Amino acid sequence: MIITILCLLVLSLKTIGQTDKYNQWNNEFQFAHPFNDTWAGELWLGSAFSSTPNEPRVFKTNIQRYATAWVHYFLPTKWKFSAALSYYYNKDVPDIGQYFSPEWRLTLQPTYFFHKVNYIFSSRSRCEFRYMWNSDSVFQFNFRFREMLKFVKPINGKILRKGIVYLLTSEELFFKPDAKSTGVTFFDRNRFEVGAGYLFTDDIQLELTYVNEFLPRDDNNEMYNIVSLTLSLNNLLLNLKNSLKPKPAVENQPE
Repeated sequence: MIITILCLLVLSLKTIGQTDKYNQWNNEFQFAHPFNDTWAGELWLGSAFSSTPNEPRVFKTNIQRYATAWVHYFLPTKWKFSAALSYYYNKDVPDIGQYFSPEWRLTLQPTYFFHKVNYIFSSRSRCEFRYMWNSDSVFQFNFRFREMLKFVKPINGKILRKGIVYLLTSEELFFKPDAKSTGVTFFDRNRFEVGAGYLFTDDIQLELTYVNEFLPRDDNNEMYNIVSLTLSLNNLLLNLKNSLKPKPAVENQPE
């Protein structure tokens, strides 16, 4: 399996023809709420901005907005099973070869966690069932498979909790049966991420990462340099309720 992945990486990184490079910014808000010990829900809201050949300023061009609703099921054997429904509003940006293409996406994924004393290592497999608005103004079905390995290392503690700074890195491969990539017919892209995060409280977390995406293509390869900022809020409504609820008065105790 490892040899196969390495071969795919080598083939995908072959430089054929010109490589178009873009700088991008992603921001995402994640709201999570546990229902009990085994079930939890999440809502992701995000947007993406990009430079173009005619506009180098990243924030001048908004290319995408999206919303994703997740449900997670946790097993005590370090497994997490997840399902999501997403809507992506992909704007018309001819400068980067993107036409107006809204998308509905159903996602199914298992994740396995290797919890150690000083770090967390996880393996995630994701199946995406995508219904995309094509150039003929018709929703077309596309399937994509993604495999990711992720490593998280707390710096000033052993577990992720209030006041902890942590480093993270991940490597993800995308496979799409109908993609046309030179060398490997179904390989779509390679995604590498590195960054850091901080937990202001047990329920408020901020991550800043750099992401490099490389897409091998027949004519022009594509490379995206992405800065991504993610704010995660857990138990938001419950915490707001507790903060607004007046605390009971403490009666003076007799001396």
